[in-house]
Amino acid sequence: MIYAAIDNFYLTDEQLQNSPSRKDGIDEANETILRIYGCDLIQESGILLKLPQAVMATGQVLFHRFYCRKSFARFNVKKVAASCVWLASKLEENPRKSRQVIIVFHRMECRRENLPMVFLDLTSKKFAELKMELSRTERHILKEMGFICHVEHPHKFISNYLVTLELPEDSKQELGQEAWNLANDSLRMTLCVRFKSEVVACGVVYAAARRFQVPLPENPPWWKAFDADKSGINEVCRVLAHLYSLPKAKYISVCKDQEFSFSRKSSDSQLQPVPKEVPQVSSPTNDAIGPKSGPTLTGAESGASKRLIKVALDKLNESKKSHDESRPTGGEARDEPIPISKSEHRAEAIRNRSKDRDKDKDRETERDRIKERDRDSDRKSEWEETERYRDKAKDQSHRSNDRGGHSEKSRYHSSRDCDYHSSSYSSREKDRHRHHSYA
Repeated sequence: MIYAAIDNFYLTDEQLQNSPSRKDGIDEANETILRIYGCDLIQESGILLKLPQAVMATGQVLFHRFYCRKSFARFNVKKVAASCVWLASKLEENPRKSRQVIIVFHRMECRRENLPMVFLDLTSKKFAELKMELSRTERHILKEMGFICHVEHPHKFISNYLVTLELPEDSKQELGQEAWNLANDSLRMTLCVRFKSEVVACGVVYAAARRFQVPLPENPPWWKAFDADKSGINEVCRVLAHLYSLPKAKYISVCKDQEFSFSRKSSDSQLQPVPKEVPQVSSPTNDAIGPKSGPTLTGAESGASKRLIKVALDKLNESKKSHDESRPTGGEARDEPIPISKSEHRAEAIRNRSKDRDKDKDRETERDRIKERDRDSDRKSEWEETERYRDKAKDQSHRSNDRGGHSEKSRYHSSRDCDYHSSSYSSREKDRHRHHSYA
């Protein structure tokens, strides 16, 4: 069923009593221990990954919601916890790489189960399988949630409620810190899928006030202002008291499928070379070769037994021959694969990486050489183009100079003619005036 509303994932007590884990034969105590164990893994991994508390809280809520739809017997708790952390980091916009999540959970598993701290090779088949399982489980979670992963935490209501209740200033800070811690611890139980965040926030405020003996207003009841009821607050306090009475949760193997592990404990047994099966031929015993002490055989029976003995001897000789041929001599190499140690495998991986880096450097050098050659050809063509343009400009300048010389000469002749005419005109005028004066 697909829901259109965001705040829709709340179950009744009857639905929790008939959870898929109960139907697979897991009792209430073991289911509670596995829920607490998975939430502890999410909280610890979030601290190691340096994630904010909102990411860890979202991951724990997704963890509880998923196991309300699926059984612990079908999905391993470690695998689901890792996928919830990875998904919550992306939902709260503090993403971490899958490699980081796998390394952290591998380290936690080795430390919790007292296993040797073995280096997890990122190029190994085991790491590729873990990465694939992480992605596959994340898709399962999203599918069961209907891709509606909105989570509302009680933490954001605590400070507002304390301000509204007008508590004394000297006790408000201590009361707020205690209520915050109780809200973090409440995520280990199923309160987030039973009650709304407002009810859980009222329950942790009431429990913190009872611890520090801070009175809360009773007339009118203070919880009615925050849309909560007294029974829900009492149930929250009861569940928290039950949580603190339980011992530290440990891993319980209830998964019906193949056991899942982040460490190399299970992978080493899977990756060990399987010895070759040599056909075992029963060597002929004295009873088969020599005369039997039992009753004597007839002619037909004795002939059949002789044929069987001959066939057995031929098979034995053939097996000995094949075994001698397969045995390595001094100059021959061994056919069977020699198991490679971890240090040799790591050195081989480093050599392969160095080879890849050298190949990349060679490609880059060749690419730079081609670019430099193209750049030189471009420069040469530009230089030739510039020379052609310069020669063309010189030719044009010579032509313009030739035209300019002719014009200057013509201008000089015209000016000389003008001076000549003007001088001749002035001499005629002088003669005329002189003639008039004599007259």
